[in-house]
Amino acid sequence: MLTKIATSAAISVIAILAVAGILVATDQPRPLAVAAGLDFGDRVGQAEDGPLTIVAGQNVRFYDGPQDAPLVVLVHGSGWYGQQFHQLATRLAATGKARVLVPDLRGHGTLADPRGDVNYIGQLEDDLAALIQAKSGGQPVVMVGHSSGGGLIVRMAGGLHNQALSGVVLLARYLGYNAPSALPGSGHWAKVQTRRIIGLSILNAFRITALNHLTVIQFRFGDLASPSATRAYSYRLNTSYAPRRNWADDISKLPSWTLVAGTQDEAMNVDGYAPAMANATAPGQIISVPGVNHLDIVDHAQSFDAILAKLDEVAPRA
Repeated sequence: MLTKIATSAAISVIAILAVAGILVATDQPRPLAVAAGLDFGDRVGQAEDGPLTIVAGQNVRFYDGPQDAPLVVLVHGSGWYGQQFHQLATRLAATGKARVLVPDLRGHGTLADPRGDVNYIGQLEDDLAALIQAKSGGQPVVMVGHSSGGGLIVRMAGGLHNQALSGVVLLARYLGYNAPSALPGSGHWAKVQTRRIIGLSILNAFRITALNHLTVIQFRFGDLASPSATRAYSYRLNTSYAPRRNWADDISKLPSWTLVAGTQDEAMNVDGYAPAMANATAPGQIISVPGVNHLDIVDHAQSFDAILAKLDEVAPRA
């Protein structure tokens, strides 16, 4: 009897793995059809990029400030790199209220090798924790993330490194495909290999990770995007860049937070932010900025003011 049960179970597992393999093999990435995406064209060369340096083995831009000031870590959105924060980082450092660290996340930026991939799921949050340990000097840390960068911060808050965060500012934050704030394909910005993700998720449930390097998502940058743009992600990078499947649990572990979003966001359903953030237990607020889109929210005055307010909140008192 036990032999029959074991045989039946083994056949079931083999069948499940076979289905997973078919899903992975039959959902190949293809050249993207012409469709509206996010327009990065006018952001290429808009401002001189800050110089790259190496911190904790990672490519970063560091904008120095008083040694006793909080550290601000600016986390870029999907496909892009730290250049998007040059103007914001320069302004923040000039206030004398912060030191600012801007990484090109692993797999991104001018020196990405390899591009669009990491070594294991969770490496991006480990990288951020290593940067904070190297540069915080024991001062409070405010993390600011745009789009998927905000999603990565939410993931970090829900993981092993949550004690590293004193406060967060989320700019047009991405949570995941099933969050109230999600739009299909992020408003035609992303093309997702859904069947392949399902297949790889099944394989990972059985601890089969050998195919996690495969591409599962592509981005519509258009012809004017920088050659440093990252146009596709592997399964392990894409998984590392977003909150866990139970994103509500990750949100519940955020420290003091502010979310800033524009009412004309093309990639997010801004009306879905309030129900999503209802899962937060720490104090927070949502700031809605009329007439501003997904990319322009980064350099908007209300985003800058929200970061300054968070710095004042976490800064040590004399």
